[in-house]
Amino acid sequence: MDLNFQQHIPADLSDSSRVWIYQGDRPFTVNEIPAIKKMLDEFVAGWKSHGADVKGYANIFFDQFIVFLADETATGVSGCSTDSSVRLIKMIEQKLNVQLFERQQLAFIIKERIQLLPISQLKSAVETGLVNDNTFYFNNTVRDKKELLLHWIIPVKESWLAKRSVNSL
Repeated sequence: MDLNFQQHIPADLSDSSRVWIYQGDRPFTVNEIPAIKKMLDEFVAGWKSHGADVKGYANIFFDQFIVFLADETATGVSGCSTDSSVRLIKMIEQKLNVQLFERQQLAFIIKERIQLLPISQLKSAVETGLVNDNTFYFNNTVRDKKELLLHWIIPVKESWLAKRSVNSL
């Protein structure tokens, strides 16, 4: 599985650009992806904060994640402009019957595929060896572009899961 997503993140966005990651409970289909991309492109083209254009970016990664970035060096992103992106995600959820706000599912790369695992099953996955310290994990808690580029896809041992003492779960 090619994990090189960084090449798709615009270099002209500040490293401090805010990031929002929405993880689907299933991969998007080949028919859904162009429609989602169109919605994201249209949204970003008209994204505003208090009437000012937001320098932003949105895309689908690994057919399962929608990622938004907003460069606040020129225009800060207000609650209303964040709410507008949330409304778009909710619209995508309803239109495609997909869950994008489920935070109890963790995404790992297992056998060259993205596998979702309910957090309640993490202990069992560790005990059976399905997940270990070196299993790649999608750290959807990253907050800015720099963190996204460096710490989105990381081994479990480098994630917040390690702080929960994965080996002793």
